[in-house]
Amino acid sequence: MLDVTVNLYNTLGKRVEEFKPNEKGKVGMYTCGPTVYHFAHIGNLRTYIMEDVLEKTLRFIGYDVKRVMNITDVGHLSSDGDTGEDKMLAGAKREHKSVMDIAKFYTDAFKTDALKLNIRWPDVVDPATNCIDEFIEMIEVLLDKGYAYVAGENVYFDTSKLKDYYCLSAQNEDELVIGARDDVDEDTNKRNKADFVLWFTKSKFENQELKWESPWGLGYPGWHIECSCISKKHLGEYLDIHCGGVDNIFPHHTNEIAQSESYFGHKWCNYWFHVNHLNTSSGKMAKSAGGFLTVSSLEEKGYDPMVYRFFCLQSHYRKPLEFSYDALDNVSAAYDKLIARLKRLDVSEDKKDELKKSFKIDSSDDMENSGRHMSEAGKVPAGADSSVYLDYEKRFAEALAGDVNTSSAITVLYDVLKADTDDVTKAALVLRFDEVLSIDLKRAILAVEDESDEGEGVDSELAAYVEGKIAERAAAKKNKDFATADAIRDELAEKGIMIKDTREGTTWEKA
Repeated sequence: MLDVTVNLYNTLGKRVEEFKPNEKGKVGMYTCGPTVYHFAHIGNLRTYIMEDVLEKTLRFIGYDVKRVMNITDVGHLSSDGDTGEDKMLAGAKREHKSVMDIAKFYTDAFKTDALKLNIRWPDVVDPATNCIDEFIEMIEVLLDKGYAYVAGENVYFDTSKLKDYYCLSAQNEDELVIGARDDVDEDTNKRNKADFVLWFTKSKFENQELKWESPWGLGYPGWHIECSCISKKHLGEYLDIHCGGVDNIFPHHTNEIAQSESYFGHKWCNYWFHVNHLNTSSGKMAKSAGGFLTVSSLEEKGYDPMVYRFFCLQSHYRKPLEFSYDALDNVSAAYDKLIARLKRLDVSEDKKDELKKSFKIDSSDDMENSGRHMSEAGKVPAGADSSVYLDYEKRFAEALAGDVNTSSAITVLYDVLKADTDDVTKAALVLRFDEVLSIDLKRAILAVEDESDEGEGVDSELAAYVEGKIAERAAAKKNKDFATADAIRDELAEKGIMIKDTREGTTWEKA
């Protein structure tokens, strides 16, 4: 491992703390996964990008990381608490499909988005509906210990049994407002305002599609129980790092701590890592507001997903990040310049082959998801200047070890390109850094550019027409007239001309 001390802001302690895992050299990391009732918007994906960087940072330093993520496919009500309609059922109604069909479609869509953004798929991904037995077992223990009660045939966690229920969120019971919205009814079965459902057998809606037999009747789990049980199932009773968005702090993560530590009888998770919101000029991006942006919608407007990842990396994960197309355009220009600079590195084909072997890159497919492979910390690739390489490797690690400061890490990347050293060493360092940054810098350095067949077999009149339309579309995009840009794309498609936006510009071919 690199001789670097990792410091993380811990939501539990409300300060930056030195990271010390339960077992030396190993990290158990849990990520709150998506509720798969709709596409993930780019605000959701900011959280997953930064969690991905945290995981890769730990691997970069030399930790053996096991990362587990749940998939919520039942029990998440629209209020994030115990009121409203199950989001999965709402998605099924919206699209006139079964809940399981909705779950599969949006799980696959989420995975596609993750791969587009070079987010490493976790070591274990487990859907809630796969763990019903684990939920029932934990609830039975909580009942036996007196931390839960049955009322109205549902099972509730009794928060009055805990001395410090609000240890994570720093709220208090007086701040909880029940029935503040006209469409949300107070649950009169609860003994205390903050109590939460562990298992539903009856609710305000009777048409829940997914139900299971339990000791308390036919029903389904509450949302919060799933993460505690899935973490226990795959990582044991001591967890190093739990991740999520700041929205999860209360009530979700607060409730996870309550039920897990009551079940285990000891402290459960030492470090809580939360990513702040992505905002627009009108406020936080949210599905409930409608019109949210997805990775696909950015692609349709000509943006490489790597530009959005690069955009996220230039801000600290604990700060709100404001999205605008102007800001994304600026990052896109910076990204294009970086790629162009990397392509000018003077690295012979023989040296490229040596670097591919050093970084275990066997084919172009291995470059599609940068960061999938992780090199051995402190091992100098063939052909690189060892003293320079090790110095900058440690600088990069120290930047990230300072509470995942990706902006400082990117500064180290640019320092390498300005350094007084040979291009092979620079290329090796960029490849190493890209294992964490994962913005396809590998492809710029190692990929062999294919000769373009653009326009082959096409008469000059058609070529001139297409190039003119591409120029019109570029001007429309520059003026933020995306409706005109989309119309030009459709017009060309009707004529059998397919265009593709790349970081080098727009290419086209005749279908």
